[in-house]
Amino acid sequence: MATKANLKIDQGTDYLTSVTLTDDDGVAISLAGYTGAGQIRKYYTSTNAVDFNVTVTANTGTVTLQLTSAQTNAIEAGRYVYDVELTDSANVVSRVLEGI
Repeated sequence: MATKANLKIDQGTDYLTSVTLTDDDGVAISLAGYTGAGQIRKYYTSTNAVDFNVTVTANTGTVTLQLTSAQTNAIEAGRYVYDVELTDSANVVSRVLEGI
């Protein structure tokens, strides 16, 4: 199940945020062999989307999301939805983060 977190991104600025995935005991989850992908779009059903640059740091369980100032400048002001998915080495996809 994905964690819900709402993001605030200022138009025309670089955006960077990191999330550390932990187990029930608060220990960072190893993300060895995982890759990440994320998108932001106006509505869940929108065909137009902006891709986040997603970096996975395996040993710390950290997932970093990044947008350039050019990307945020091209997004019209308003409310959007986003999600972030991780894919393991067996090509199993899990949504880990979502929100508005």
